[in-house]
Amino acid sequence: MEYIDNLPAMDLLRSEKMSFIQLIIPAESAHRAISYIGELGLLQFRDLNADKSPFQRTFVNQVKRCAEMSRKLRFFKDQISKAGLVISGRPEMQSNLELEGLERQLAEHEHELIEMNSNNEKLLQTYNELLEFKMVLQKAGGFLVSGKSSAVAEERELDENVYSNEAYAETASLLEQEMRGTPVQSGVRFISGIITKSKVLRFERMLFRATRGNMLFNQAVADEYIKDPTSDEKVEKMVFVVFFSGEQAGMKILKICEAFGANCYPVPEEIGRHSQITKEVLTRLSELEATLDAGIRHRNEALTALGFHLTNWMNMVRREKAVYDTLNMLNFDVTKKCLVGEGWCPVIAKTQIQEALRRATFDSSSQVGIIFHVVDAVESPPTFFRTNCFTKAFQEIVDAYGVARYQEANPAVYTVITFPFLFAVMFGDWGHGICLLLMALFLISRESRLASQKLGSFMEMLFGGRYVVLLMALFSIFCGILYNEFFSVAFHMFGGSAYRCRDSTCSDANTVGLVKFRDPYPFGVDPSWRGSRSELPFLNSLKMKMSILLGVTQMNLGIILSYFNARFFGSSIDIRYQFVPQMIFLNSLFGYLSLLIVIKWCTGSQADLYHVMIYMFLNPMDELGENQLFWGQRPFQILLLLLAVIAVPWMLFPKPFILRKLHSQRFQGRTYGVLRSSEMDLDAEPDSAQQHHEEFNFSEIFVHQLIHSIEFVLGAVSNTASYLRLWALSLAHSELSTVFYEKVLLLSWGYDNLVIRLVGIAVFAFATAFILLMMETLSAFLHALRLHWVEFQGKFYHGDGYKFAPFSFAALTEEED
Repeated sequence: MEYIDNLPAMDLLRSEKMSFIQLIIPAESAHRAISYIGELGLLQFRDLNADKSPFQRTFVNQVKRCAEMSRKLRFFKDQISKAGLVISGRPEMQSNLELEGLERQLAEHEHELIEMNSNNEKLLQTYNELLEFKMVLQKAGGFLVSGKSSAVAEERELDENVYSNEAYAETASLLEQEMRGTPVQSGVRFISGIITKSKVLRFERMLFRATRGNMLFNQAVADEYIKDPTSDEKVEKMVFVVFFSGEQAGMKILKICEAFGANCYPVPEEIGRHSQITKEVLTRLSELEATLDAGIRHRNEALTALGFHLTNWMNMVRREKAVYDTLNMLNFDVTKKCLVGEGWCPVIAKTQIQEALRRATFDSSSQVGIIFHVVDAVESPPTFFRTNCFTKAFQEIVDAYGVARYQEANPAVYTVITFPFLFAVMFGDWGHGICLLLMALFLISRESRLASQKLGSFMEMLFGGRYVVLLMALFSIFCGILYNEFFSVAFHMFGGSAYRCRDSTCSDANTVGLVKFRDPYPFGVDPSWRGSRSELPFLNSLKMKMSILLGVTQMNLGIILSYFNARFFGSSIDIRYQFVPQMIFLNSLFGYLSLLIVIKWCTGSQADLYHVMIYMFLNPMDELGENQLFWGQRPFQILLLLLAVIAVPWMLFPKPFILRKLHSQRFQGRTYGVLRSSEMDLDAEPDSAQQHHEEFNFSEIFVHQLIHSIEFVLGAVSNTASYLRLWALSLAHSELSTVFYEKVLLLSWGYDNLVIRLVGIAVFAFATAFILLMMETLSAFLHALRLHWVEFQGKFYHGDGYKFAPFSFAALTEEED
C-alpha cells in the first residue's frame, strides 16, 4: 500500500485541489483587478449579495448603461444585416477608448442612423405614391371613354375624385388644378386607384353589395411591384377604375377604399392634360430615385464604418458588463473604501492570480495593495478537471450523468477506452468502422475551420465528439477483424481455415458440415463459420460469454475504484464493510461464472454452465458428473455460496452500528456541534454548510445502508444480465448487415440487367448509410452510455458535485448581451 501511496497523482483521476480565498480590493483598483482576473479565468467568485435584488446592488447603474449600449450595438448589427452588407477586415481594438467615450459615440451614431432611416422611409413613401400614380395613369387611361366633351369630362373628374394623400399638393400646378373645381350634379362618374392584389376579390364584392350592383369595376395588374418601407417586402398590386352614378354611391365607394387600404388617384380624361401630368410624375420619380440612391449610399457608408468597429465594441461592452456584474457580487467594507470578495481557485493558480492582482495595483496607481489570503470554508469546493480537445468530450459524457464530488475518482479516465470499446463490441464490422473513421478524420482535418463557424445543433454535437467517433471507429475496425466481418463478408486475412469438408466427396460445406484438420485460425473468427449450419449457435455462444466476461470485469473495476475513493478520503469503515463484502459477493457468483467460461474455453469441455449455475443454488450438494470442469469444484462452489450469503449481512449491519458507536464515544455528554469526520461525512451532501451540525440519526443511516445493500445485491444480477445487450446488439448488427448484403446486393447482382443491378447497389448503399451507419451507431452509442452510467459508475461514483465556473472573458458568449 505504501507503493500505491507513493505513486504520482494522475491529473484526470482526481479533480484539482481548490483553495477558498478572500480578496480585499481598494475601490480605485477594483475594476482593473476584476478585468485582469477575467482575462486569467481561474477564479470563481461567490455572490456575497445573494439576498439583494439586482436593483439594490452597488453597480446597478453601470450595468444598466452597458445593457443600453448592448441594445444600440444590436440595433447597428440588425441594420447592417438588413442592408446586406458584409464587413471584411477587423482593425485593432481602440485600447485608449473609455466606456464613457464609447457611450457618447454610440448615442451619436444611433441618432444619426435613426434620422437617416426616418428620412429614407419618408422618401420611399413618396416614391411609392408617385409610382402608384404613374401606374394608375397608364392603366386607367384605357378604361376611360373620351367621347364626351372635354369640359363636361373635366368637371365630372374634378368633382368626384377625392384624394387620400396630401403629399400631392406639392407635386405640380396642373395636379393642384385637377384637385379643384366645381362639382357636377349629374352623369356617370368614376374613381380610380390601386389596391393590393390579395384584397381585390373581397374589395369588388363589397363594392357590388354597397352599390347594389349599380357600378362597373375594371382592373389591371400593375407593371411593377411596390416595396413596403416597413417590411422591405415587394407587394403586387392591381389598378382599378369604378364607374358609378350618384353622389351617395361615390361617398360609399370612397369609404370602402379607405377601409381596404386602397389609394385613390386623379386621372384626367383630356389627352393633353393626361400626358402632361404623366410627364410631371415621371420627372418627379427620376428625381426621387436619385435622391433615394444617394441616401442609401450615404447610409451604407455610415453602416460600413460602424461595422469595422462593431465586433470590438460588442466585445468591449460585453466584458465591461461582465466586470460590473462580478463587482456586484462583492461587498463594500465598513469604511466604504474597499471591496471584499470571496471565491474558489485551483491551488496551482494562486501564483498567477496574485501576479495579476499586483499588476492591477501598479496599473491603477493605487497606494494600497490588494490583500489576498486563503481562508477556511465550510462548503464543499467545486470540481475542476483540466481537459483538452481530446478528453473534453469524454468528460462531458461523464458530466451528463452528474458532476464528480470534489476529488472523487473520475470515470472519464477509463471511459476514454471502455466507452468506444463497448460500442465497438456491439458495432463490430471493419467495413462500417472504416466509414466511421473517414468521417472522424474529415472532422479532425477541418478542425480549425469548423471550430470558428456556427454549426447546427447536430453538427456541433458531432464535431464536439470527433475524437470519440475516431476511437469508436478504430475499435470497430479491431472488433470487425476479430469477428471477421466486412459488410458481413468473411475474408481469409490470416491464412487458411482450420476446417474442411468431412470427406473428398463433400461439395457443399455449408450443408454437409466441417471437420477440423489443423491448428486454429490465428486471429479472430474462422471464416469457415460464415454461412455454415452451426454459425448462429457458435457466434451466439461466443458473444454471450464474451459479454459476461466484459461486464464482470468492468463491474469489478468500478468496485476497485470505490476502494481507492475510500482510501483517498481515509474511510476505513467503507473499505472493511463495503468494498470487501461487495467484492466477495460479486465474484463468488459472477466472478465464478467467468472463471468457468475461461476454463471451458481452454479445456474444450462440453459441460453445461447453465446446469452448473442453477444447481449451485438449488442443490449445491449434488454431484456434478459430466459438468465438472476441475477437481474440487463441488466443495469450492459450496464455499463460494456461503461467502455470498455471509457478504449480505456484512454489507448491511456493521457500518451503521459502528458509526453510532463512534458518535457516542466522541460526543458523549457534550452539547456542542459535531466536528467534521471523513468517516462520518462520506455520505453527506457537499452543498450544505449546515449538514455537519445536524444530530446523528441512526434510523436514517440504517435505512440508507439497507437500501444500498439491497440495491447492490439485486444490481449484481440485473447489471450482469444488462451486459448481455453487447451480445444482442452485436448479433442484430451482424444479421442486418447479412440481410442487406445477401437479399439486396447479391440478389440484384444475380440478374443480367444493368438497371436492376444499379437499383440494388443504390438500395444497399442507402440501407448501409442510414440504417447501419446512422441508426445502429446511435443505438450502440446509447447502450454503451447506459452501461457506463448505470452498471459501471453506479458502483463507486456519487456524481453530486458542482462544476468549477470561473469568471472568464473567454466564456462570454453573444447570448449574454
